[in-house]
Amino acid sequence: MEDVLRQLIAYLRGMWLYRWWGLAAAWLVGMVAAGAIYMLPDRYESTARIYVDTQSVLKPLMSGLAVQPNVDQQIAILSRTLISRPNIEKLIRMADLDLTIKSNKDREELIVLLNKTLQIRGTGRDNLFTLSYEDTEPERAKRVVQSLVSIFVESGLGDKRKDTDSARRFIEEQIKSYEQRLDEAENRLKDFKIKNMHLMVGGKDYVSQVGEVAAQLAAARLALREAENSRNALQRQLAGEEPVLLPEAPVDRKVSIPEIDGRIDALQKNLDGLLQRYTDAHPDVVGTRRIIEQLQEQKKAEVEARRDQGGGFGDVNSNPVYQQMKLALADAEANVASLRARVTEYEARQAQLQDSAKLLPQIEAELAQLNRDYEVNKKNYETLVSRRESANMSVEMESSSGMAEFRLIDPPSVPLKPSAPNRILLMPLGGGGALLFGLALTFVLSQLRPTFLDGRDLREVSGLPLLGTVSATSDPVRKRRRQRLNLAFLGGVGGYVGAFGVLTVALAMLKIT
Repeated sequence: MEDVLRQLIAYLRGMWLYRWWGLAAAWLVGMVAAGAIYMLPDRYESTARIYVDTQSVLKPLMSGLAVQPNVDQQIAILSRTLISRPNIEKLIRMADLDLTIKSNKDREELIVLLNKTLQIRGTGRDNLFTLSYEDTEPERAKRVVQSLVSIFVESGLGDKRKDTDSARRFIEEQIKSYEQRLDEAENRLKDFKIKNMHLMVGGKDYVSQVGEVAAQLAAARLALREAENSRNALQRQLAGEEPVLLPEAPVDRKVSIPEIDGRIDALQKNLDGLLQRYTDAHPDVVGTRRIIEQLQEQKKAEVEARRDQGGGFGDVNSNPVYQQMKLALADAEANVASLRARVTEYEARQAQLQDSAKLLPQIEAELAQLNRDYEVNKKNYETLVSRRESANMSVEMESSSGMAEFRLIDPPSVPLKPSAPNRILLMPLGGGGALLFGLALTFVLSQLRPTFLDGRDLREVSGLPLLGTVSATSDPVRKRRRQRLNLAFLGGVGGYVGAFGVLTVALAMLKIT
């Protein structure tokens, strides 16, 4: 520590020898700095404050019904991205700054300058923004800030409308796409159901159809056996009866064969009942008509044969009991034929369902896939339609009430006093800098032309033994002369500090006035 202090004292004593050089350099540099500070051009700052109100009465009321974007985040991003090259070029045109531009180089320099000097400061959660700009002309500073305010408001509203329109266009395109997909899925499902209608009659599944056909077939077979048993019983009873022949009726009366006519009448009644339930192409109807035609042909042949033989005709020539039994037998025969045709039809249906059983799992899988595709497309379509309505409601809500309102709290004005440079601060800083320059000059000179002020320093530098030192005896004249020089130096330093103090006070007074 002692060595450091001794070295420091040696530096100060060496600098003291060149103190006049340092004082002169400080005065010279200080005057240049003071003149430069005084000649700096005045810059005027124009400011404006904007408040963005993101609160709305409709916002909590429309929660869940309309899309509510994060307006605070959008405004914060806008404030950070507003000063961009396109906006600066637009500002140059709006503020008439392009009147002084003569080349592309000038335009680029102006854009760089504006990018550095334009400022947007926010207070955070309060959504209060301050827009400022400094220029050498106060009127131009106001125009720039006014243009920046307009761009800030237009960008906030325009970007929001642009985002909303883009979202609505995208949703509309998706809705059209899903409408097409939904139509295609509905057509595929319709074609599939038409193709496999025989397995989905009345909305019943395959198992229900098989069970129903099996029950109908069993009932038809039971009815057929009952009808056959009844017919067989009538045939056995009819075998024990013999017709009684009566006198022959005149041949010109209406020809009638009771057994054939009875069967034809019974079949005709059965045909009428079938036509009420089925169409002409039904197997029962076709079979009944075929039997009727056969009986009519048989009757015609019988009539011809009896005429050739000269036999008698007429209901009055037969046994009444025998004729009734013949009629009952004809009805039973017709009923048996009808039931047999019904059993044949149900057996064909059962065979068809059994043949389709192999394709049933594949058909069910295809139907499940079609239903799944249809439900997915329908769900997505309904979701997109709901979101489109929500977007439309949001646009109407924003247009009617406004989700974000820009309020100009302090409009830009023409500044009357310059905001820069701060000469009151720069003047003492310039004086202090010049004084430091003088000290640095004395240190450099002391190092360039070193002087040994102590015998220890001489011994350490030369490496030779020091026999002794000779001190000078100061007389009163030299002592007074040294004191006057010291006072003069202190006066020079005090005058330097006083001069900068007076300049600073004068600048402060001029600024106040």
